Amino acid sequence: MRFLIALCLASPALAAPHSGVPKIRTGPELSDIALFVMAALGVWFVRRALRARFTKRDTPKD
Repeated sequence: MRFLIALCLASPALAAPHSGVPKIRTGPELSDIALFVMAALGVWFVRRALRARFTKRDTPKD
């Protein structure tokens, strides 16, 4: 676990620098699509977990 934390902290230092030359954007990049998919899956997973948690409850808490 400590190795993963150290790796996450060191990863920005190991990244390749930007060339400084902008490129024309013609559409969403693959990373944009991957980020959207991961966010949608995260929302779906949390909603499913909360729905399962509250349907198992027999008596109200209050």
